[in-house]
Amino acid sequence: MRRLVLLATSPRVSPGLLSRDAWRAIESADRVLVADPDEALPLALVDDGIAVERIEADSPHERARELVDATSGGAVLWVGSPDGDPGLSDAIAAEVSRLDEAPEVEVLVGSWDVEGGRLLDAVAVMDRLRSPDGCAWVAAQTHASLAPFVLEEAHEVTEALEAVIADPDDVRLREELTDELGDLLFQVLFHARVAADHGGAPFTVDDVAAALVDKLVRRNPHVFGDARAETLEEIEAQWQAIKAQEKAAQAARHP
Repeated sequence: MRRLVLLATSPRVSPGLLSRDAWRAIESADRVLVADPDEALPLALVDDGIAVERIEADSPHERARELVDATSGGAVLWVGSPDGDPGLSDAIAAEVSRLDEAPEVEVLVGSWDVEGGRLLDAVAVMDRLRSPDGCAWVAAQTHASLAPFVLEEAHEVTEALEAVIADPDDVRLREELTDELGDLLFQVLFHARVAADHGGAPFTVDDVAAALVDKLVRRNPHVFGDARAETLEEIEAQWQAIKAQEKAAQAARHP
């Protein structure tokens, strides 16, 4: 039976972490076609013993025609590209509609973004901007040159928050808050990337995230441990007590 499966996956998930249905479709396909065999998912498939073939066509129309024509030999699975193959699904629909005996076409989602997955994109964009072939202005910045922007962005977030608090149902105000929070997040990513380039005492955005996770777990033992704190007052007192203990321990380490 002529069949074309379009496998859609998240580029933010490890390439081997596919659903059971995705692996079944891959293993049962007569041909597995890809745009670039050197991308992460095709390489993972090859490592698992799956033969992949490259399609040379670049335009959505040419690629669609090649994929549909390939189904004359049976079941074909297309490994979606990281960019989501813009225009390909429409081109396949147009190609299939002109045929008297069209193949069955299915879009199969093989993996989904985890919550917070777009943060990985933000880190990748920051790294690209800071790379040798990135943005010269971004590459030239230091902690000192960026310091004023942190305060500026914090003020703008505060103003946006005040507007949302005054009118929480205004969609435009919530969009502005989203934008301002993104600008503040950019400062966090920026300083972490600058720090990673520091020769003496480098740290990365992962170190920043790890420090935050450790702190949140440590200061919320009623959630992550055996402590009991039920009222808001008890939770606040517990937080302040743990915070004081941390400061005392830090002072002892660095007198």
